Amino acid sequence: MAVPNSRATLINYCKRRLGDPVIEINVDEDQVEDRVDEALQYYQEYHSDATVRTYLKHQITATDVSNEYISVSSDILFVSKMFPLTSSFNNSRNFFDIKYQMMLNDIADLMNFAGDLAYFEQMQQYLSLLDMKLNGHPQVQFSRRQNRLYIFGDFADGDIKEGDYIVAEVYSIVDPSTHTSVFNDMFVKEYTTALIKQQWGTNLIKFEGMQLPGGVVLNGRQIYDDATGEIERLRENLRLEQELPPDFFVGWHGNKFIF
Repeated sequence: MAVPNSRATLINYCKRRLGDPVIEINVDEDQVEDRVDEALQYYQEYHSDATVRTYLKHQITATDVSNEYISVSSDILFVSKMFPLTSSFNNSRNFFDIKYQMMLNDIADLMNFAGDLAYFEQMQQYLSLLDMKLNGHPQVQFSRRQNRLYIFGDFADGDIKEGDYIVAEVYSIVDPSTHTSVFNDMFVKEYTTALIKQQWGTNLIKFEGMQLPGGVVLNGRQIYDDATGEIERLRENLRLEQELPPDFFVGWHGNKFIF
């Protein structure tokens, strides 16, 4: 059996599943290409195997500061975490900042450290908590359709400047043109086949009941209904077994992720 490893081999596989070349599959090539795109898009949107966790490192440019957002790759499905942009302990420009002075006063109370490792660990945890309370995590909004990552307040307040770096935890789509095993994914093969079958039924419905030479009667409605049932079954199985966990989408509003 030929293992699908490209769009062309996936299409040939699906057509064979439907009976080609023994049976003529009455679907235009453009329609087939559309159904492949639709199947891959659904797979990338919902299947846990279609994304990979990675980290976005970006150096702020003058354009970013002017726009007050960062342009990101269209391969990014969503942003799951944004790491703090600055720390009051290592950012010299905060030396005269009120937050820095507040921390400095608290640190002075902790200067009694005399070699006690437990006390040192406790101090580190306290300083980390203090930094989080005063600086916190940046408030961001990811707009997928615009491929933009908005960071609220920090640009206007001057907390982010040209040349600074930001780091975000993101989930990117696995590119099938690079990772060709996507075309051999069982869900992709079955779902693409069902979509092409549904298109086949749609095309034949207009000729419902027409008798061909040899007494063959076209039954496009049956083909369409069978395919629709298969599509519903595949989607339900995906939701139950392979869909990304719900906590990934906490804060997801339409095409925006807010946290």
